[in-house]
Amino acid sequence: MELDVELGPGGALLRARTLTRSSLVRYGAAVIGLALAYYGVAKLAQSVRYTASVTAIWPPAGLGIAALYLWGLRLWPGIFIGELIVNGLLLTADNPLPFWSLVGQQVGNMLEILVGAILLGRFAGPRAGLDRPAEVVGMLAALGTATAISAVAGTLSMLGTGVIEPAEAASFWRTWWLGDTAGCLVALPLILIWARDPGSSWRRVRTAEGLLLLVTLTALSVVSFSADEPLTYLVFPGLVWAAVRFGPPGASLAILVAAGTAIGFTAHQLGPFFDQPIDDRTLSTQLYIGIAAVTTLFLGALVGDRDRSASELFDVRRKEGERALEERHRIARELHDSVSQALFSTFLHTRTAQRKLQNAGEPSRHAVDGELAAIGELTAGAQREMRGLLHELNATTERETLVGGLNRHAATLGNPGGLTVSVTGPDNGLGLPARAEAEFLAIGREA
Repeated sequence: MELDVELGPGGALLRARTLTRSSLVRYGAAVIGLALAYYGVAKLAQSVRYTASVTAIWPPAGLGIAALYLWGLRLWPGIFIGELIVNGLLLTADNPLPFWSLVGQQVGNMLEILVGAILLGRFAGPRAGLDRPAEVVGMLAALGTATAISAVAGTLSMLGTGVIEPAEAASFWRTWWLGDTAGCLVALPLILIWARDPGSSWRRVRTAEGLLLLVTLTALSVVSFSADEPLTYLVFPGLVWAAVRFGPPGASLAILVAAGTAIGFTAHQLGPFFDQPIDDRTLSTQLYIGIAAVTTLFLGALVGDRDRSASELFDVRRKEGERALEERHRIARELHDSVSQALFSTFLHTRTAQRKLQNAGEPSRHAVDGELAAIGELTAGAQREMRGLLHELNATTERETLVGGLNRHAATLGNPGGLTVSVTGPDNGLGLPARAEAEFLAIGREA
């Protein structure tokens, strides 16, 4: 049953209020969901920190930039709430940081995410899928600038509250900047690529080869960080495999596996990086993740660029074929409207002149009549050939076999000079490709 209700001014106002309330509910749910996601990723990063105060990478920054870039800057309260919860827990920890230090970090992290989302849209475009090298370069430029802002704010807040000494400022800034950058390189590409078209990304890696890749990549990562020998970069063949065969979706997953293995082993006092001092250990992990991520992302972008070029080339060829068919039809119409009709008119005028000469009784009428008859025969033959050409222009070669095409063309020739042309062959064709039969048909027609 369908019920139609006509709303007056009061009803329209009620509906507008209902829509507004519904929009606010959706917005609030999005903000809360983003805050919980930010907090969850932050706790995950803190669970594998190297010391009580040092985390190798900070992926919540990448999550925040991706969320504001994809779904709008208006979701910034979700980042603010998530960051506020994280800093609130640090303030109530056993060895809490000074209040104003956490305030400075909060401001720096918010600026990092806001500026990062804005610059990403400007440098990489509004809907970057990281399937172009230029988009990867734009992402790196945006991340490098945004994370530098957070590192400066965090370093100044630590210096201002006496947490670190001036001599430690440079290494502290470097660790902060590289940690946020490495975290963004792990989280941001994964979200951008998979959120853009999750169905297509999933179908691309949901294959037997995709499963084999994940198993092999995990095994290479484990071996490279559990062996006593220096096999750290053994995982790179797996990263190249992921980028070349699966493009950006496979590249982003491979980066996550490689980075997670490196951080997990090092945080649990295993692997080649653990034996180094804490600063070198952190730096080695960050550089390893950064180099692996940048290399894999560029390879994935090149593969994505190649696939898109191949798709565009296919579309261009298809459109060229359609335009060629349209042009054939246009030429056929013009031939029919101009040349064919002109030949037919010539034939009629020739026959009319012959009849007049016969009635005139002039002595030379026999000679002129013979010439006009020859003109009429030539005109009729030209008409037959023109009809054949029109038929060829309007027909596609795939619909006509070689034998059928030669039979049709022989029928248009009439009986020139008393020569009779007959074509024999199988009615269903010779079993040749359509293009080959079309070439043989053209040769036969010319002969």
